[in-house]
Amino acid sequence: MGLIKSGRLEVVTGGMFSGKTEELIRRLERVRIAHKEVVIFKPRIDNHYSEQAIMTHYGREFIAHPLASGSESFFVLESIAGVDAIEFATVVAFDEAQFFSDKLPGLCEELVRKGKRVIVAGLDLTFARQPFGSMPALMALANDVDKLHAVCVKCGGEATCSQRLINGKPASANDEVVVVGGEELYQALCLDCYEKG
Repeated sequence: MGLIKSGRLEVVTGGMFSGKTEELIRRLERVRIAHKEVVIFKPRIDNHYSEQAIMTHYGREFIAHPLASGSESFFVLESIAGVDAIEFATVVAFDEAQFFSDKLPGLCEELVRKGKRVIVAGLDLTFARQPFGSMPALMALANDVDKLHAVCVKCGGEATCSQRLINGKPASANDEVVVVGGEELYQALCLDCYEKG
């Protein structure tokens, strides 16, 4: 009788500057220490720090394959990373998952059925405090969800909000949802310090 593969889906979520990518890299490094293979994908749109790596705000990085939103399929993963890389990967990871399309949850389920440990990191809420992309579906499908919190830059409390700033003022809730950036555009704030634009 063959070995039964048991895949799983893990989601790491929270606001900006909460350490989601840092936690993803930590988990991936543990897999590599165990001499297992990992394959990481990032949205092609997320080129703020690097086009070929996932990177924390503090400079830690891990090589990743850019993947266009809307093209999330097993076939595309194989064509980008290579058939063998996907077949032998113990872990398949996706960073900044909020930027992917609604095809990502189905792809993650397919990978889990194939026995992969799938780790997804992404923002749970937009700057206007609305559910972001397919993150709600991913969290509902996950075996484990870890919600991380940043530190509020105004009061030092637990930050759960990502405030987008335009000329130092809160952006309007009607502004474009996807604007890639870091500390030059966003602040981590607690709910009390957050200002609805």
